[in-house]
Amino acid sequence: MGRGKFKMVMSPVRAGAPLLEICVDDADGVAAVVAAGADRIELCGALALGGLTPSAALVAHAVESGVPVHAMVRPRDGDFRYDCADMALATKEIRHMVAMGVAGVVVGAMADDRRLDLDVLARWREAAAGVAIVLHRAIDLVADPVEAVGQAAALGYDHILTSGGAATAEQGAEVIAKMVAAADGRLSIIAGSGVSADNVAALLARTGVDAVHASASMREDWGDSRVLDMGFAMGPRRRTSADRIAAIRRKIGEG
Repeated sequence: MGRGKFKMVMSPVRAGAPLLEICVDDADGVAAVVAAGADRIELCGALALGGLTPSAALVAHAVESGVPVHAMVRPRDGDFRYDCADMALATKEIRHMVAMGVAGVVVGAMADDRRLDLDVLARWREAAAGVAIVLHRAIDLVADPVEAVGQAAALGYDHILTSGGAATAEQGAEVIAKMVAAADGRLSIIAGSGVSADNVAALLARTGVDAVHASASMREDWGDSRVLDMGFAMGPRRRTSADRIAAIRRKIGEG
């Protein structure tokens, strides 16, 4: 699909305002981001599972939108302790994403239940040469997310997506602020999880981040319960809302 299929709506946010990234997992989500004028797409497959590597066709479609795309590279659901086969597949996926024209890739790996796998993360930084690389919320599982900021910066990572080790960014705001201080401009801290128009202004003020991440989605009710009964879904689907994206942007712009 050519870029002429997309109709961009200019963002109402003033220049220099914090960046708004929206996570999506389908073509409708890409269209909603374009319509509402968000700054960046985090492109995933299966957001209901926390986000997996998206299909090649969806990546191509999102890149064609003209909105910068950071593509998730997560070869399976579950934890982030990967075996050799998982790591090799993810490395190939990173290289394919770079070749397809993404602006960045989003990754994370754990050595055990409390520590990042720095060797694997370094390998993925090398595979993603030429584009941005984001350490995702695997950092929220480590013993000390603030200390881990320095580790990611030393590896050459460009961004960290975090909720401050809490279930939501609002709950983890104090730790996120400490992570921003620890980053000291070496990389960007992105606050994510539970971000909405209702809390984004306060979250920005409390943390000092220069970017926020949201799904801006609404629950979609299915009339046919067999979709769940037959195991085709884990629960009710959520659909990205252009109106919710626009509402978050307005609140950012008022800051």
